[in-house]
Parts: sequence; C-alpha cells; structure tokens
Amino acid sequence: MSIEQEKTTQALQYAIQMEIDGKAFYLKASRESGNELGRKLLESLVNTEDYHRQKFEQIYENIRKSKSWIPIDFKPDGGKTQRTIFAREIEKSASSAKANQTEFDTIRKAMEMEDKSYDFYHNRSEQVGAGAEKDFYVTITAEEREHKLVLLDYYEFLKDPAAWYVQTEHPSLDGGN
Repeated sequence: MSIEQEKTTQALQYAIQMEIDGKAFYLKASRESGNELGRKLLESLVNTEDYHRQKFEQIYENIRKSKSWIPIDFKPDGGKTQRTIFAREIEKSASSAKANQTEFDTIRKAMEMEDKSYDFYHNRSEQVGAGAEKDFYVTITAEEREHKLVLLDYYEFLKDPAAWYVQTEHPSLDGGN
C-alpha cells in the first residue's frame, strides 16, 4: 500500500470512529433530553451519524480491495431532515420547550463535536487531489456545517425563544399597519 493510500485508510478509520462516537453521544443525549424537540432533533443526528459511518466503512472496504477511491452513492440531505424536524416541532410545542443546564451543556458539546468533524473533513478535502475523494469530503464537510447550524438554532431557541422568533421570523415591530 502506498503512503497516500495509508494516509487515506488512516483518515477513514478516524472518520469511522468519529461517527461511532457521535452516534453514541447523540443516542445518550436524546434519551436524556428534557423535551420532545431536543429528543427528536438528537435522534435524527443518531441516524445521520450511522449513515455516515456506513458510507465510510463502504469506502474503506473498497480501498482495501481495489487500492483506490471508488465513487459511491452518497447523497446526504444537507441537514434538511434536522431542519424539518426542528421546524415541525417548533410549530407544535415551542411554548412548552424548556431546558436545564444539562441540555445547554449537551448542545454546546454537540456543537463542539460538529466543529471537530467539520475541521477534520475540511482539512482532508484540502489535502487530497481532485476527484471522488475530494468531492466526498467537500460534501460531508457541508453536512457537518449544517448539523452545527441546526444545533445552534436549537441552542438559541432554548436560551431565549422570544428573541429567536424575532431573529428568525423577522416580524414588524413598528406598530404600524
């Protein structure tokens, strides 16, 4: 195996472990979440982390067999699932969403994890040449960024729902008709 292939397989092993750790974190966090919105959002991230892990394992096996990066069918939804869940749950139960310090700590930790994943995948995309590998890392980097943004939305909502509505809904506060 060439030095580049060795770097690639090591990066994939690291990525697989990050996704396993992320899934475990989100699974535990979803079970401990104090509200339905948090539970559903975190459960959707469990599924996404598992999907990413499966794709990384598939790529890893392809590289071991063929000694090259083979394009695979990888079509993440760019965070649409999490955004849809967030929007739907906000409409249903926004006024009853409550958070304790543990919930805030969990979301901060989740955002740190997404930042770490983003940095890793972004760095990998910068280190590899053009082709399927670069495309894959660029795509997953964007997905990790979306995860962070959804978590940030959730955090900001829990911190101050009224301010969150003003910021996201942009209502007119001038009192005019």
